[in-house]
Amino acid sequence: MIGPQESYLRTLAQETGEEVPEGLGKAEASRLIDELRERTGRGTERR
Repeated sequence: MIGPQESYLRTLAQETGEEVPEGLGKAEASRLIDELRERTGRGTERR
């Protein structure tokens, strides 16, 4: 997982009350971000 990805993931996890597992790879982190974004409604805005 890269720095900006980790930061965003931790922000989403905090908003949803979830824990971020240690040692996630980029692909795993991306899937978790997608899941948490869906729960928070972030990123669902249409342009």
